[in-house]
Amino acid sequence: MDRHPQSSGKNIHQVSPSTTPAAPLQDKPEALGQFDYVQTKVVPLRAEHLERNRIVSFNKNSNMNGPIDLLRTQVLQAMEENGWRTLAITSPTPEAGKTVLAVNLAMSIAHHTTKTALLADFDLRRPRVGATLGLPMDKALNELLSEKAWLEEVLVNPTLPRFVVLPTREPIPMSTEVLSSPKVSHLITELRDRYDSRICIFDLPPLLSSDDAITVLPKFDCVLLVVANGVNSKKDIEDCLYHLAGANLIGAVLNKADEQPRTYY
Repeated sequence: MDRHPQSSGKNIHQVSPSTTPAAPLQDKPEALGQFDYVQTKVVPLRAEHLERNRIVSFNKNSNMNGPIDLLRTQVLQAMEENGWRTLAITSPTPEAGKTVLAVNLAMSIAHHTTKTALLADFDLRRPRVGATLGLPMDKALNELLSEKAWLEEVLVNPTLPRFVVLPTREPIPMSTEVLSSPKVSHLITELRDRYDSRICIFDLPPLLSSDDAITVLPKFDCVLLVVANGVNSKKDIEDCLYHLAGANLIGAVLNKADEQPRTYY
């Protein structure tokens, strides 16, 4: 994919260590300057767990990756044309498969492009990214937001080059207030700006289940809507489009649809 710029040369997992430890995330913007990724925890993934959770992009040679890879190309083209770096993924209601799609899309970006991919679990009421990947989460976004851990302590590399995950271990109280806080705004900026080649994907709560997603959407460059066939009604979709009127809707994905067999061409 020649149209994507080469990496800036910064290693996503390790940089020169600072002489002083990084401070926990604060509400003050200047606190962000104290961050330093000394080392990202590397955690091996279990193939059988991924298969059970419909994560097909882990194996870049799988013949099931076609639709995900096509989506990846379309999403990256639109983002590059507009200079966008942060992508929110949401759905009308739960059980639409947005988290599975977010994980597969992030892995596809990391596998097949010169971009680096970061996947953050911002579904604070029902976090599923870490469990879907089978990650240990002794420290996660929960500790970062409560100032009990530093950013480099909660990021995880699931043994894929150019891929980092920020998981959330358990539901976070007052999620709407947390997502609308300056602390989260500063975190999004830090995650986006640390590496020039980085694409940040944020798994958001469903749009129609609470006001969490609506609150945080203005902080992202663009949004992808995941609609489940047989789950979401026409009214669900219309309601979502109403709420997304002020957002850069990059597209919609019809999930859980019955695919007809077809040849390569």
